[in-house]
Amino acid sequence: MDWNDYDAALFDLDGVITPTAEVHMRAWATMFGEFLASRGVAEPYVDDDYFAYVDGKPRYDGVRSFLESRDIELPEGDPADPPTDETVAGLGNRKNAVFEQILETEGVEAYPGSVKLVRALVDRGTKLAIVSSSRNALAVLKAAKMIDHFPVIVDGRVAAERYLAGKPAPDTFLDAARQLDIPKERAVVLEDALPGVAAARSGDFGLVIGVNRGVGADKLLKHGADFVVDDLEELL
Repeated sequence: MDWNDYDAALFDLDGVITPTAEVHMRAWATMFGEFLASRGVAEPYVDDDYFAYVDGKPRYDGVRSFLESRDIELPEGDPADPPTDETVAGLGNRKNAVFEQILETEGVEAYPGSVKLVRALVDRGTKLAIVSSSRNALAVLKAAKMIDHFPVIVDGRVAAERYLAGKPAPDTFLDAARQLDIPKERAVVLEDALPGVAAARSGDFGLVIGVNRGVGADKLLKHGADFVVDDLEELL
């Protein structure tokens, strides 16, 4: 690729800029593992469930999707539900509490290759945005000391406030491009999650780059990535 063909780069956060996808995986595994055990469900939660039902989706959509896979029905609840409530919202909030605890105790550092690419794009004048389903994007970017590079951040909180459909719908990516005042055809999307890749493809962005952090290059290509890298330093 030639970066001169594009004016903006729209990055997913977890698994693209920072290794927080691993933290999310641990938080989901802890929450769902304890929940299933408390209900005596024989089929355990495994890592494949994260990629199949949770990865890249807004938090409550991930809860709902996983519960459907186990034929478990819970009330929707409300975003204000405490983590102890057995509702879709309550379980989502329980997972977030686990995530925040891990982030606070262990911190997070951005991928070195991602830092190099971001700095190179800043130097060349490419406009940058974060487009993340997570409601923790600000906290993660601050912890990773990367927040100053991204003037536009469209995360789960922003999406909810603006009534934007989450990935795999393209709405959050399109909103970021509008805020940057860049035509979508001149924007590159960098995603590690299948719903995010599908969102970018359906939004007709100029280029969709899959970042393989474990989901598999073949699946990223099948969902719409133009090509796949294992590390963003490959794009320098």
